[in-house]
Amino acid sequence: MTTPPYWEDPDAGLQLYLGDMREVLPALGLQADCIVTDPPYTETSLAWDQWPNGWPALAATATSSMWCFGSMRMFLNRAPEFADWKLSQDVVWEKHNGSSRSNDRFRRVHEYATHWYRGEWANVHHDTPRIVTGVDRRSRVNHSPDTRAEHLGKFTERTVWTDNGTRLMTSVLSVRSMHHGAIHPTEKPLGILDPLIRYACPPGGLVIDPFAGSGSTLDAARQTGRRAIGIEANEEYAERAARRLDALTLPA
Repeated sequence: MTTPPYWEDPDAGLQLYLGDMREVLPALGLQADCIVTDPPYTETSLAWDQWPNGWPALAATATSSMWCFGSMRMFLNRAPEFADWKLSQDVVWEKHNGSSRSNDRFRRVHEYATHWYRGEWANVHHDTPRIVTGVDRRSRVNHSPDTRAEHLGKFTERTVWTDNGTRLMTSVLSVRSMHHGAIHPTEKPLGILDPLIRYACPPGGLVIDPFAGSGSTLDAARQTGRRAIGIEANEEYAERAARRLDALTLPA
């Protein structure tokens, strides 16, 4: 049995737990549609920025789909810990400014969000968000079997499709970072979390964030009509997240 939530909003289906995810997550004994999380990378001097060994394997017991933020260095260094997962894709979050002070390399203004899954891909929920292009709706027919780039494979028959004025969202997302007004040093903006949640979790589904930090994932989940559970080991940040989420609780 786990302790009661540190904070919750039953009407919105949100809960925030205080503690080490390696203890709290097994105690919850639940299955979620997906995990969306930003783990500590051990790349700063902050006291809490310590990688919790074994957490990816533990996450695999609670879901079959996971978005994980990180740097290339982090994913390469921790690759063996993702052995229970298969990588489906990576999304690049392009920030409006960088945080590195190094002057002997390119100024880094991006971060990766990688999507991992277990089992058969066909059984994993995935629904890529689309952006509006304003193109008139019309039907088109690919008459030639050679209209697709050869290295991607060729069409073997005529393909009919209808342009509905939208296109798949691209894998590079430009969203302003949260240096001003943030309640956590590595707080993620809602604009980068929203499409990841919409992609991996159906409406009304459950999202888990084992490293809840500022509560951004819970906030984004609520705003997209999903339920969410967060776990945060640092009580100071758990309290800040609780206050943030309290202020955002919708009236009955």
